[in-house]
Amino acid sequence: MDLNLLRVLDVLLQEHSVTRAAERLGTSPAAVSRSLARLRRAVGDPLLVRAGQGLVPTPRAVELRGEVAELIRSCARVLRPGAGFEAVHLHRTFTVQAAELLLAAVAGDLTERLHREAPGVDTVFLPESYEDGPALRQGLVDVELGVLGRLDPEIRTRALATRPPVALVRHGHPILTGPVDAGRFAAAAHIGVSRQGRRHGPIDRALAELGLRRRVSVVVPSHTAAMLLARDTDLIALGLADWLPATVQALGLRAFPIPLRLPPMELGMAWHPRNDGDPAHHWFRAHLAAAVLGLPGS
Repeated sequence: MDLNLLRVLDVLLQEHSVTRAAERLGTSPAAVSRSLARLRRAVGDPLLVRAGQGLVPTPRAVELRGEVAELIRSCARVLRPGAGFEAVHLHRTFTVQAAELLLAAVAGDLTERLHREAPGVDTVFLPESYEDGPALRQGLVDVELGVLGRLDPEIRTRALATRPPVALVRHGHPILTGPVDAGRFAAAAHIGVSRQGRRHGPIDRALAELGLRRRVSVVVPSHTAAMLLARDTDLIALGLADWLPATVQALGLRAFPIPLRLPPMELGMAWHPRNDGDPAHHWFRAHLAAAVLGLPGS
């Protein structure tokens, strides 16, 4: 029996709702429904049946409620790490998958935060080569940081910050000589950032709604390369509002709002539930979140 199923059953028997159970478990209603189906097959009983807008437990589920809750408590007692966790004694390496733009913004502050409390802790940052894959489930990555895409249904997540995208150009760029509307923005040449060489995205869809198209003259694999290229050309790069202001200024770049209706970039972190009860992992996640939330504009 998958012990995660006991946790799902425990919450379902408390909430009597797949949706509310999914919210508490940090997963999707579909994932909870699949777990409930597995539980029904294992127990040989419907466990929870529809009654109006909600679910009600069967007699068998009522019998199991107390046993399941006690099993969860027993597992927590057995698996609880030692109460004497102290970061100063920790010797461990944590692996974070993050976009380069996030890495540049948080790595310095995060390293200082960690080493003040735990000199024996190291951090390995990996590129987004594992995105949309089972890296968290397989333990290849401790935390995924950035704009979270498709994740396995059991993955835990935490929202951290929301930032609007902005355009970045060199000082003296011709587009800065007057107000920037959608037409002038589309008429300029742009830099795309994609490891897969993709040339189009939300900006192009927003322009298309206005009957406009832009030219993506160059596609580079990183935001650093895009900013360096924008520094030396009349190409437009993209960034996040209030992100790396010292770097933007040092490169001689200026940021301005994109004159389109674009969704903000929602930044968060994700981890596998196997690490929920690990105090060292919790400690690391707290410092990683603090490094992101300590950035300007957060």
